[in-house]
Amino acid sequence: MTRSTAGDPAPDAPAVVLDAGTLHASVTSPVLTTMTFLNEITFRYPDAISFAPGRPYEGFFDADDIPRLVQAYIDHLRDSGSSEDEIRTALFQYGHTAGQIRELVAGMLRVDEDIDVPPESVVVTVGCQEAVLLVLRALCRDPDDVILVDSPCYVGVTGAARLLEIPVVAVPGTGSGVDLDALERTVAELTARGKRVRALYVVPDCSNPTGVSMERADREALLAAAARLDLLLLEDNPYGLFSGRRRPTLKSLDERQQVIYLGSFAKSAFPGARVGYVVADQRVTGLAADSGPAGDGLLAAELAKIKSMITVNTPSVSQAVIGAMLLAGDGGLREANAVAAKHYQDMMGRIRDGLEREFPAAERPRSQVSWNHPDGGFFLTLDVPFDADDTALDISAREFGVLWTPMRYFHLGHDGDRQIRLSCSYLTETQVDEGIRRLAAMIRHLST
Repeated sequence: MTRSTAGDPAPDAPAVVLDAGTLHASVTSPVLTTMTFLNEITFRYPDAISFAPGRPYEGFFDADDIPRLVQAYIDHLRDSGSSEDEIRTALFQYGHTAGQIRELVAGMLRVDEDIDVPPESVVVTVGCQEAVLLVLRALCRDPDDVILVDSPCYVGVTGAARLLEIPVVAVPGTGSGVDLDALERTVAELTARGKRVRALYVVPDCSNPTGVSMERADREALLAAAARLDLLLLEDNPYGLFSGRRRPTLKSLDERQQVIYLGSFAKSAFPGARVGYVVADQRVTGLAADSGPAGDGLLAAELAKIKSMITVNTPSVSQAVIGAMLLAGDGGLREANAVAAKHYQDMMGRIRDGLEREFPAAERPRSQVSWNHPDGGFFLTLDVPFDADDTALDISAREFGVLWTPMRYFHLGHDGDRQIRLSCSYLTETQVDEGIRRLAAMIRHLST
């Protein structure tokens, strides 16, 4: 038998080469490539002490916990009356798109954050990044729809918006949160240009990248401003359990269902599980008749529809592990994270103490080095007298053995050029002390 070769490529046919100009513009967007550069430089200088990653401290992890937690969740299902067949299906098969631990997540929110929402308003996601993607996709319908961000802003949000071709406009932040006057002006200017401002993204507790937290009065003022402006708030809260002082979330103060709450177990449990969630208890009207009574339903249900086309469902085994952790903590994670919270606060204090030694108050006007004082979380902001760009970072890694994150990564414009983000979360006491010594030497070198 002779096989047809009519469709075979010629033996010397060149390999396919794609022109970047034919791909989506996001693949070459600075928003996406900056974090790639940071990963590359970390691998290039593995011995450098790194204040760059926002990762939890690995000393709190034990590999033996994983099988123990899965077994604990299986025991929970048995105790709840599930049959062996149902348990097998729950762990091995595709699961409910909106998540199988929604009741446990809703319970955690009541215990830890005084947020009382029905489980039906929760969608369990593949990390918080998927939650961001789902919400942006659902809210923004037309090219004139705009998302606002408190600037500087976590790049995961601006990057997701870039992928979806959603315009993002920055609103300046202050030492106590969003500049409300600037917010009012921005919304008025965009509305006058025919734009529809859909939502404002904020991180009120120990913000990434600045470390800033909003006080209660500022939170209440932001909610009032959002009500006047007919604006949804996207509240992201990965660091609230690690704050030195417990503050009410925007969602717990929300009486109008104007806050969509984004959460993650990456910091409070462990990032390898890749489990996050979104609380979307807003009513949606005008749906197809089969979507709910009188064509009404929850925004969460609409987000689940989108999720079904992206990840289908969040991995069941990952949900089992997180579910078991929630069950072990009487429904919450705040008490289970008390040791971690103290560790991060101690490391934050150690960074500040080291900076105080290297740059005493009397010398700071001359050195032009200063920093803020977050009361928790993972990050603080350091002002320096030189351009803290990729070139400076490469010099810092190569010649001084210390890594950090340029704050310009988190700005949409050219702000933050002379600022550095320092993370306290991933290092030991010894590494912090030596890292600050190296960092100070680098600053002095680049300042001359």
